[in-house]
Amino acid sequence: MRDVVEQLQRLGMSGYEAKAYVTLVGAGKPLNGYEVAKRSGVPRSTVYETLGKLVAKGAAYELRGSDDAIDYLPLPPRSLLERLRREFDDSIESLESSLPTIMAPPEAHLTHNLKDARALLTRAEDVVAGSHTDLFLSIWPQEMERLSSLTKLAVERGVDTSVMHFGPAPDPVGHLYEHRFPPPAVALEHLGYRLLVIVGDRRETLIGGFVDDSAWGVYTEDPAVVLMAAEYIRNDITMEIIADRIGHDSLREIWAGDPELKRLRAGHGRPAALLRAVGGPDLNQPLTY
Repeated sequence: MRDVVEQLQRLGMSGYEAKAYVTLVGAGKPLNGYEVAKRSGVPRSTVYETLGKLVAKGAAYELRGSDDAIDYLPLPPRSLLERLRREFDDSIESLESSLPTIMAPPEAHLTHNLKDARALLTRAEDVVAGSHTDLFLSIWPQEMERLSSLTKLAVERGVDTSVMHFGPAPDPVGHLYEHRFPPPAVALEHLGYRLLVIVGDRRETLIGGFVDDSAWGVYTEDPAVVLMAAEYIRNDITMEIIADRIGHDSLREIWAGDPELKRLRAGHGRPAALLRAVGGPDLNQPLTY
């Protein structure tokens, strides 16, 4: 019951209104104000005012007896939910046209830090859910578990979705490529974090990292950063496609023997040290999903 009350509050009812409505629904018969107060915990001093507000909203109905006594019946839950859904959709449609008209031009491209896993993953959900044309993800299984359903919805609405997945994916979605070169364990050792990179519609990107029980991240709409993030994922995918075409053994031989590639790999492990030194995660911050 507590969960239902909280959800109704999120949809616009006050706490007393939600408690009174749930009580009416659970009674299965008309109740008077005294009975609602007794069963719901709404104070008797405010129960009739609360019931009056439910009636005004159309969430309850008055039943008047021959002696002018008033009982109350709830609007059936299915009808209430349909009504709330219509009202919510109408408000969203109205705001879609009205909010942009009052928005001031930004003085700079939006950028903000994300300092724990909850904020990081919630913002990641925003980027995935807000994509309309294309979506790029470089992601590990732990984070994909949280974002998989929204990514599937993006694919269903026609978003061209490319996923670089570190390790096998039990439920592939979109154009998914398994990161095998180098193996995920080697990539993790090199960087020190499970790196999460998401790019939506080539206009916004989220970059973050997870390690042990900590997380850090940044969201930005800066076009240069968005471009680099998209190219990072595209190049990773390109490497995997090439490895599949020429054979992973052949690519490993080139990777191990080419002097220029050795030079570029000379900083092995240094990225992890740099990230820790310049604002990586607060190691005392718990990682919560």
